[in-house]
Amino acid sequence: MKIRNIAIIAHVDHGKTTLVDQLLKNSGAFRENEEVAICVMDSNDIERERGITILAKPTSLKYKDYKINILDTPGHADFGGEVERIMNMVDGVLLVVDAYEGTMPQTRFVLKKALEANVKPIVVINKIDKPSARLTQVVDEVLDLFIELGANDEQLDFKIVYASALSGTSSLEADLATQKPSFECLYEMIISEIPAPKIDVNESLQFQPALLDYNDFVGRMGIGRILNGKVKVKEMVSCVRLDGTIKQFRVQKLYGYFGLKKLEIEEAEAGDIIALAGLPDISVGETVCNVGKEKPLETLRIDEPTLQMTFSTNSSPFAGKEGTLVTARKIEERLFKELQRDVSLKVENILNDTWVVSGRGELHLSILIENMRREGFELQVSKPEVIIKTIDNVKCEPYEEVQIDVPEEYVGSIIETLGLRGASMEVMNKYDNQVRLIYTIPSRGLIGFMTNFMTMTKGYGIINHTFKEYRPMHSLNLGERKLGVLVSMEAGKTTAYALGALEDRGVMFLEPGVDVYPGMIVGEHNRENDLTVNVVKGKELTNMRASGKDHTVVLKRPRRMSLEICLDYINNDELVEITPKNIRLRKKILDSNLRKKNK
Repeated sequence: MKIRNIAIIAHVDHGKTTLVDQLLKNSGAFRENEEVAICVMDSNDIERERGITILAKPTSLKYKDYKINILDTPGHADFGGEVERIMNMVDGVLLVVDAYEGTMPQTRFVLKKALEANVKPIVVINKIDKPSARLTQVVDEVLDLFIELGANDEQLDFKIVYASALSGTSSLEADLATQKPSFECLYEMIISEIPAPKIDVNESLQFQPALLDYNDFVGRMGIGRILNGKVKVKEMVSCVRLDGTIKQFRVQKLYGYFGLKKLEIEEAEAGDIIALAGLPDISVGETVCNVGKEKPLETLRIDEPTLQMTFSTNSSPFAGKEGTLVTARKIEERLFKELQRDVSLKVENILNDTWVVSGRGELHLSILIENMRREGFELQVSKPEVIIKTIDNVKCEPYEEVQIDVPEEYVGSIIETLGLRGASMEVMNKYDNQVRLIYTIPSRGLIGFMTNFMTMTKGYGIINHTFKEYRPMHSLNLGERKLGVLVSMEAGKTTAYALGALEDRGVMFLEPGVDVYPGMIVGEHNRENDLTVNVVKGKELTNMRASGKDHTVVLKRPRRMSLEICLDYINNDELVEITPKNIRLRKKILDSNLRKKNK
C-alpha cells in the first residue's frame, strides 16, 4: 500500500483537531452508526475541557489505495518540543491558519520547525465562514512569514486549501460559494503534493522513537516511524543508546494506528508509524536496529525545561482529609511514572518529601498538577521559578516573545505595565480598532501577568507567548506580587458577618461557610503589607434589641481562583495546597508570630 506521512501544525485554537476529526469522518474511519465526539483526538478530560491538544497523537486513514498517517500536534508553546521531534516522522505538513487571526506566534514557531526539517507544506486557511474572515490579508501574511523564515523556492510555491473544519466543507477557491461538504480536494492535494517516504524495506532496520507512551501492561513504548527495514514481534533487536552503548532486547509488542484504534500487529515495515514495546527504558532519539547491523540515526534535540517548582506532601492542618494518595512514596511513584511518558519533564528529589519538578512552562506543570489532583493526590506546590543558566560565566535567564491583540483603549495600560516588567516593544500594528503588540520579555516578567492582563483588558485581550532564547539576567526584581494578602488567624468556618466587616480591607477569595485554618490566605489586602484577620467571628448575641433593624449582610462576590491563577498569584513565602476537592492558598509558615520573626 502507498503511504503518506503528514503532521497537522498550527497556533493553538486554529482548528487542527477539528480538521483531523473531519478527515477521519470523511474517510469512512467510523461506522455509520458509531457515535463520534467532537475533537475526538483530544482523548483525555483536560484536553476536552480546555479545548487544547496536550499530547501529539498518531492516527491513520485509508483513501483510495493510499494509507495516510496523520499526527495531530499540540499548538501551545509549552508543548512545542513535540512538534519539533515529530518533523522526523513525516514528509509533509498541513499548516492550519485561522482566516481572521492570521499568523500568530505559534504559527511562526511550528512553521520554522517544518521548514528547518525541509518537509513539504500545504496551507489550510480554516474558519473561512467566519463573518470577520480576511482571506486576502491572511494569505499575504502567510507568504510574508514563509519569506521571513527563509523558505526556499520550492517551499514558497505552497498550495492553499480553503476550509471550514467545523462545517466540514472545503474548496480550492477563496470564494465561500465554492465550498463543498467534503475534503476530497485536500486528500488529492496530500497525495499529489506530499512526497512518499524515502524508505528501503530491504535495508537493515532503523527505527527512532520521537514520542513516548506508557501503559501498565507493557511499560514504556517508543512511537516513531520505521526508516528502513522490517521488525517483527519476538525478534531480538539492538538499541543504540544516547551515550553510544548498545543494548539488545526482544520486541514484546508492536502497535499500529488506524482511525482512533491502536491495533496490535505482528510485523511492520519501513514507512509505518508504530509503537514498539520491549525495552523498559527506551528513550527519544535512540535507534533500534537489527543485531550486528547497528547504524544509529542522528539524535533528536529535546527542549530543555525553563521553569521549575517544588512539589511536597501536604503539611496543612487539613492534610489527609480530602485525598486518598497523600504519602511521599505515592507522590514520588506518580512523578516518576510521568517521566516515562514526558521527555520534557525533569524530577529531582531534594528532601524525603520534596521534589523539584522542571518543565517547559506554567501550563505544562499545571496540567500535571491537575491530573494528579483528579487522581486523588494531595500535595502542595511552590511559586514557579525560571531556571537560571550560566553561559560564558554570565548568569542568563529565559526570554519570551509575547504577542498581544487588544482593543485600542487598553493599549496605554498594557504598555505601562509591561514596561515595569522589563519588556521591550518590537512591533506595534493597528487594524480595525484592534492593536497588535509584539514584545520581548524575561519569562520572570510574565509570571503573575496573565491574571492582571484579563482584568486590564476586561477579557477582550488575547495574549500568546513562546520561548525565544536565554539572555543575560534583567536587573529588575520581577515576578513578585505588589499587594499583600489577608491571612486567617483562627480555625473554623467563615461567617458572613466577619467577611462583611473586612470588605473595605481588600478582596475576598472565600464565601461564608468555608473551613479555614490559621495561616491560610483568605483574600487580597488593598495595601502592600500582609494583614492577619479573623474571618470566623460571629455576631455577638445579646438580649438587648439593636436600635437599628438587623440587615442581612450583602457580600461582594469573592474572586474565583483557578489553579493557574493561584500559581501565578503566590509569592515566594506562600504555597498552593492542592486536594481533589479544593485549591487553597497558604503561607509557608502558618504561625503568625513565627512569620514576623522570620521576616
